[in-house]
Amino acid sequence: MLDFTIGKITLLALADSVNPCAIAVLVMILVAILTQNPDKKKQVLFGGLAFVAAVFIGYLTYGLVITQFFRVLGEFLRNSAIYVTKGMAILAMLLGALNIKDFFFYKKGSFATEMPLFMRPKVKRITEKATSTLGAFLIGFVVTLFLLPCTSGPLFVASEILSKIGFLASIPWLLYYTFIFVLPMLIIVLLIFLGIFVIGEVADWKERNIKRLHLIAGILLFLVGLSILFGWI
Repeated sequence: MLDFTIGKITLLALADSVNPCAIAVLVMILVAILTQNPDKKKQVLFGGLAFVAAVFIGYLTYGLVITQFFRVLGEFLRNSAIYVTKGMAILAMLLGALNIKDFFFYKKGSFATEMPLFMRPKVKRITEKATSTLGAFLIGFVVTLFLLPCTSGPLFVASEILSKIGFLASIPWLLYYTFIFVLPMLIIVLLIFLGIFVIGEVADWKERNIKRLHLIAGILLFLVGLSILFGWI
C-alpha cells in the first residue's frame, strides 16, 4: 500500500500545487500587505506565512472531511466501491485533459481549471482587507473556499485513494499532500522577503507561464488517472 499510495498522492499534490489560482491569490494578499506597509518587509513575510498557514489548515480540513465522506460512501457501497475508484480515475483524466486543453486554447476562468471570472472581483475585495498578519490569516480561511472550484479536483481523487487505508492512517498522507500543495506559495513568500523577486515579477511570471502550468498539471493528473484505472503504480 505504501508504494501504491506515495506515487499517486505525490503526483496529485504536485498537480495541485502548480495551479495558477493559489499563486494569483497569494500575490493579491502580498500586494495588499505591501501597500499598507511599504517599508516593513517583515510584515510581508509574516503576512505571507500567515496566509499560507491558513490555507494549509483549511485545505487539510477539507481533505479530512472528503476522505471521511469517501470512507462512509465506500462502506455504504461495499460491493460497488470499485466503480467509485474508477470514477475518480476518469475524473483525474478529465481534469488532466481540461488542463492540457488550456495549454493550447487558453481562456481565463476555464471550467474546472481556474477560478470562475464572477468570483475574482469578490476575492480581490476580500484580499484587499488583508493589511496585517492576523488579517492575512483570517482571510486565508475565507479565500480557501474560493480556491476549491479550481483546486479541489486532485484533492477529491487523493481523498478517495486515502479513504481505503482508514481515517487515522490517512492523516499523515493528507499532511504530506497539503504541504506539497502550499510549498510553491511558501517559496514565493520567502523569495520576496529575501529580495530575490519583487511581487510584480512573480505576477508577471505567473501570467507568462500560465499555459505551461496548466500543461504540467494536466499531464500529471492524466497520468494519475491512467495509473488508477490500470493499476500501474
